[in-house]
Amino acid sequence: MRRALKRARDGVALDTAEAAVLLQARGDDLEELMASAARVRDAGLEAAGRPGVITYSRSVFIPLTRLCRDKCHYCTFATVPGKLRRAGHGMFMSPDEVLAIARRGAEMGCKEALITLGDRPEDRWPEARAWLEAEGYDDTIAYVRAMAIRILEETGLLPHLNPGVLTWTDFQRLKPVAPSMGMMLETTAERLWSEPGGPHYGSPDKEPAVRLRVLEDAGRSSVPFTSGLLIGIGETYEERAESLFALRRVSRSYHGIQEVIVQNFRAKPDTAMRGMPDAELDDLVATVAVARHILGPTACVQAPPNLVDAEYEQLIGAGIDDWGGVSPLTPDHVNPERPWPQVDELAERSAAAGFRLRERLAVYPEYIQRGEPWLDPRLLPHVTALADPGTGLAREDAIPTGLPWQEPDEAFSASGRTDLHRTIDTEGRTGDRREDFDEVYGDWEALREAAAPGMVPSRIDADVKAALSRAADDPTRLTDPEALALLHAEGPALDALCRIADDLRRATVGDDVTYIVTRNINFTNVCYTGCRFCAFAQ
Repeated sequence: MRRALKRARDGVALDTAEAAVLLQARGDDLEELMASAARVRDAGLEAAGRPGVITYSRSVFIPLTRLCRDKCHYCTFATVPGKLRRAGHGMFMSPDEVLAIARRGAEMGCKEALITLGDRPEDRWPEARAWLEAEGYDDTIAYVRAMAIRILEETGLLPHLNPGVLTWTDFQRLKPVAPSMGMMLETTAERLWSEPGGPHYGSPDKEPAVRLRVLEDAGRSSVPFTSGLLIGIGETYEERAESLFALRRVSRSYHGIQEVIVQNFRAKPDTAMRGMPDAELDDLVATVAVARHILGPTACVQAPPNLVDAEYEQLIGAGIDDWGGVSPLTPDHVNPERPWPQVDELAERSAAAGFRLRERLAVYPEYIQRGEPWLDPRLLPHVTALADPGTGLAREDAIPTGLPWQEPDEAFSASGRTDLHRTIDTEGRTGDRREDFDEVYGDWEALREAAAPGMVPSRIDADVKAALSRAADDPTRLTDPEALALLHAEGPALDALCRIADDLRRATVGDDVTYIVTRNINFTNVCYTGCRFCAFAQ
């Protein structure tokens, strides 16, 4: 513990084992860990130009449907069609119900519409499929998209979408109608999903590999994305540390994670996990502090204020810089037994810890200031109407007003390097990579960390020698194992292989080397894919 604390205090990069040790810090050790985490957070806020500021989003919670194809053992949000019918509810909220909440929220100064729902309920419940078909929607995502557009046009609130697992195609459908989206990673502990009795057993969308793929696709699609951990559901400290490092890897690789939530488990009646103890406060505080150390000063770390009692100052002391969404109108439908604090109370508690509470939008300031490709042009008028142009935070005096949502009218304007057709011919390359390399292709160091060890298989000298002998005698008789051995030849073996290849070339075509004069006609170098080896795309 002492060594890990010293490394954290000195700003040395932690490994998984050290992080797992620090997650168990208690007493004086926890106080020391919190102090070093707070210093990391403060350095990031200073660099971002908002020292001493902690943020929140004034929002309304819209539970578009409580039907879900998953069966998480701790969840009270998901229900079944029969219960909805008995309560007089439809399978989905109607457009009128959605807009009534959004309009009332806009009147109360809210700027975010948090749309939360179960994962693809039509895959499990025929009633959900029938409702969608009757209303003219192909699937749940189509209905989410339609409601997001109506909220933008009729209320001016900014949709933040939590529809669960999304495919690449889903991201392309939803990106133009919502400036941000989210999905909790929860944990990378696969056994909690795959083994009977685990909290995620029987829930296809809770497979860790699937959820990590969603986070990566969000980054590839340039979607500002919120994710995080749910702690205390049966994971070990090592598994919790691995989950934090997984979030860091995705964040560094694609720069799309705008916020990491550390959420503490609270047992609920009428669930399979009702007898499981709540995550302890010290556990939550230590996880926040370790998350801050792992994710670094530029990360935004949140802990929901309604899931603790009076311990706001401890969470601030552990390194959070955001309280998340807080609604003056709607309850937290995922944790209905835990009401939101009043904004005035949140401001007072934050001030007691030395921080000033400021409102942000659903999409974080950094992504607003970056603009395209993180902010779709069709959303730009809606976001700029509510954002402070200097800070990217919410304008306190802004009143949401519905604005038309449509394709941009302005003509296409070129961006990036538009002089390549001239400078490459006259000047050649002036550097080994494009200026926005990390922004487009991700953090190179993160890729190095992700590279699997042992990519080059071990080689036996005798095998290489035998393959070289076969290649010199008759290369057409090389077997697959021999060819594989030659692919990994190095040193003297590589020199010998090159001599054999050169002799074969000379015997086949002689010493003449040919070339062709050509011109590449590049119609455009605008590309959305983002291959990591490419310097052509802009």
